[in-house]
Amino acid sequence: MYRARRLAWAALALLALALTSGCAATVHPWDRDLLADPKMKFRPAPMISAVDDHIYFSKEGSMGGATAAGGGCGCN
Repeated sequence: MYRARRLAWAALALLALALTSGCAATVHPWDRDLLADPKMKFRPAPMISAVDDHIYFSKEGSMGGATAAGGGCGCN
């Protein structure tokens, strides 16, 4: 009885491990434009970040360039 219970727990643990190992999803190249949408940006406090952006752009004297962009070649 003890061996059967231990075997059942081991099987349950292996099943849980097998189910949780497939949680990582890959993003297809044609879906990356949807994930790069500004609406997808994590902003815990949108009003505070909007004020911070306004102050940054006022001091910098230019608009844009605060986010990461480009294709990775370093030319942007």
